Amino acid sequence: MNTFGRLFRVHIFGESHGESVGVVIDGCPAGLSVDETLLLPDLERRKGGIQKGTTPRKEEDVPLFKSGIFNGKTTGAPIALFFENKNTRSEDYTTQRNIPRPGHADFVANKKFGGYEDYRGGGHFSARLTTGLVAAGSIAKKIINHCSIEAHVIEIAGESDPDKGLQKAIDAKDSVGGIIECLVNNLPIGLGEPFFDSVESLLAHALFSIPAVKGVEFGSGFSAARMFGSEHNDAIVDANGTTKSNHAGGINGGITNGNELVFRIAIKPASSTPKQQESLNWETNTVETFSIKGRHDLCVALRAPVIVEALTAIVLADLFLLEQQTQHRYTD
Repeated sequence: MNTFGRLFRVHIFGESHGESVGVVIDGCPAGLSVDETLLLPDLERRKGGIQKGTTPRKEEDVPLFKSGIFNGKTTGAPIALFFENKNTRSEDYTTQRNIPRPGHADFVANKKFGGYEDYRGGGHFSARLTTGLVAAGSIAKKIINHCSIEAHVIEIAGESDPDKGLQKAIDAKDSVGGIIECLVNNLPIGLGEPFFDSVESLLAHALFSIPAVKGVEFGSGFSAARMFGSEHNDAIVDANGTTKSNHAGGINGGITNGNELVFRIAIKPASSTPKQQESLNWETNTVETFSIKGRHDLCVALRAPVIVEALTAIVLADLFLLEQQTQHRYTD
């Protein structure tokens, strides 16, 4: 439900316009140097109002450590982190309460929770909760500090030039989607398991938890379906497992092969668009034309790279700890 991971476990909580959002991290090894200076660079990258095309809502996002840190070091106990919500405008959502926004969770949340859900700003469905995930990712990166994880926007609205793609949204007064690519280097051979705990399975599971993600592909991805096997196969060129090409994206049989891990995610246009739309008014039971008010991203992909990096780090940190705990090779 709200928890992910086997040994390095993260549990997120909060609502977009509630008192706070946050994360509890369990299974973090003791002795890591952790304070707010570790978390702030990634948290700053996640903020809105900094890049053109992102929501003007600005939150301080100063991490409040409630447990698990003593004298600047992790203690091995659960780490609890809070982030206060100080810049909310809930009235924007009260006025449109009777019209569930197309593409949002408004309708299904109301049905699932019987009308008791916190609908302000998307409530518990909001990307505001990724604040805690980014914080957890910053800590996870300490566990796998020999690896590099870099995610970048490579396409906005079908354009390889993000500024050109964003201008499409501005001109159309609409929202647009994008594609993010993530590259991970210096991974060892052997992380992951066949089938259900394959590296692809775990990463895809985590990545699809990011609001607005609609697709994940590894290596050559869907283009592999249009290749011959001899073309797609990555020839091994040395005893370290280095391959001539990397159509597999650094994974074979669900297990890292020591080459660069490569994947891309597709992010849909933000559902909250200034463009006029139609939706059911469940108070009057009629379909009405309306326009969404409030502060929203024109392109949510712009703020997503750091979230992608965080979830990748969380998955890999968990796999590292699992590999240390469970060895598949025994000697007499």
